[in-house]
Amino acid sequence: MHRHNGQFIPGLKLVVIWLFLAACNPGNDEQQPIENQAIENQPVESVGTDSPDVIRRTIPFITLRNRTGSAAVGEHFGNERNSVHTGYCDVSWTPIPMMETIANNVPFYIPFGKLQLEAVYEVDEQNFWRKPRSTMVNDNPLLYIHGYNIGFEKGCSRAAVFQETLRLAGRFLLFSWPSDDAVLNYTHDESDIYWSIPYIEQTLWRMLGLFGAGSVDVVAHSMGTRGVFLALVLMSGRHGVETPLLNHLVLLAADIDAGIFRQYLEVIRPLVRRITIYVSDNDSALTLSEEVHGYPRLGGPGPHLRGLDGIEIIDVSPAGRRRASGHLYHLYNKKVLNDLDQLLNENRPASSRSGLQPDRQTGMNYWKLIPPGAD
Repeated sequence: MHRHNGQFIPGLKLVVIWLFLAACNPGNDEQQPIENQAIENQPVESVGTDSPDVIRRTIPFITLRNRTGSAAVGEHFGNERNSVHTGYCDVSWTPIPMMETIANNVPFYIPFGKLQLEAVYEVDEQNFWRKPRSTMVNDNPLLYIHGYNIGFEKGCSRAAVFQETLRLAGRFLLFSWPSDDAVLNYTHDESDIYWSIPYIEQTLWRMLGLFGAGSVDVVAHSMGTRGVFLALVLMSGRHGVETPLLNHLVLLAADIDAGIFRQYLEVIRPLVRRITIYVSDNDSALTLSEEVHGYPRLGGPGPHLRGLDGIEIIDVSPAGRRRASGHLYHLYNKKVLNDLDQLLNENRPASSRSGLQPDRQTGMNYWKLIPPGAD
């Protein structure tokens, strides 16, 4: 994909691009209308309770979304910018035993079944921040920042999948910025992620104050990578930090201009112990983003990744695609999830993780997933 020499993409072309993206988008296929009532200011005492028929998990969240006043729990928060709200969301699903057998014999992850947002509990900030410090199973919390086209309900459901699959309960925190949950509102979401940057920075400082420098992991997906990357630039510029603040920074399917990332990399490099970038040439969402912006995206493979010394790049292209867009491999691909598990839970470098092979032709820090059936 090449730059369009400063010319605007014709309007009709943009319409075609976004209609195609809408067709690729998985949408709300894992969610159904919910009738439960939203509950405010109620404490949550556990990370989830199970019954023989239903599994429930609790996700701590920070959101910048507006309250809608709706009685439907899935509509408790809207898509407009607002002040900071904190609390917990309960997500449930019904296990399907036969799915486990199937999942163990295919190269991709099969969702648990129909995910349902059951309740939203708001807790004032002071009490909210008191609870994570007392309930974390270790001093290594993880902040997850979602991408574009994600409403609050969808964000909670997908966060539950990510938390459960990677065994992150007790250290997981969702940052829900006011994405529109509308595939055609891409540029509006871009404005909202930039607006959210100071709040991401504020959240990181809050976590560092509670858990200490070098203890926090951050995982960001898609457009959310812009928010955390630029928040780190602010942190460095405003405070002159020269020692690691974060442990891991993991950028998944990063929808950020690769040139901008390279330009500011040396600014944030001292703030992070280990930076890992996951890329894929099966990601049609990033292909379209590159078409719109005219510049390569960090989450797609190519020459723009050469020379990023000290950063581990994981090319997941050999794993293929589970969904039409190829943009959600961190939720649906077993090999990708296995690699993330070794990275985040075992703190292993790429050189010691199973399922990867080095690509010396591309660079000393470039690794590829071993194709299905080849390991």
